[in-house]
Amino acid sequence: MLNANLPVILLMFATRSVLQALVRSASLCGQRSDPTVNIFDNMTYVFVYGTLKKGQPNHHCMVNEALGKGQYCGRGVTMERYPLVVAGKYNIPFLLDEPGSGKLISGEVYAVDSRLLQYLDEFENCPEMYQRKPVMIRMVEWNTSDKMLSGLPDANGTLQCDLYCTNIFDREWLKLPTYSNYDAFGKFGQPKYVLRADRS
Repeated sequence: MLNANLPVILLMFATRSVLQALVRSASLCGQRSDPTVNIFDNMTYVFVYGTLKKGQPNHHCMVNEALGKGQYCGRGVTMERYPLVVAGKYNIPFLLDEPGSGKLISGEVYAVDSRLLQYLDEFENCPEMYQRKPVMIRMVEWNTSDKMLSGLPDANGTLQCDLYCTNIFDREWLKLPTYSNYDAFGKFGQPKYVLRADRS
């Protein structure tokens, strides 16, 4: 008797699976077309201070939608002092994870989705070279009117953001000049950054 009903049972399960898939698909389509759905529901605010800023050689990574969604939110300054130094063979900006020494660091804040955040982790060679950590940023300019964003600056104008810093460095770097602002082309007196394309 069971064997005779087996095709009917299998057909019922197959039909149920197809219907569930259609419901899920319709739901997802509705989410994509619904303007009230926040595409940044899983977003992270990231504070960039080096070559990813506007006008810098790697800024294209922040705005390339093939890598994920990123949105410029404004300019900010770290609440704590850090040593921002230029070091290594290619004159790379390093933010040393030594809070309390160095200077307050100026940079830009972006809201990024999980895909772009994963790309940035790979770009920054995290956690082998850099480590991503949450810090408080004092916003000096909030330049987005996107009401879809959540987690806006608080009443004091501060916002928690992730930044890339390093606790793996030559201790001699602590003797290098520190900067509050960075420019890859030497605008603030730093050694000029060697572009990735020019490295041998």
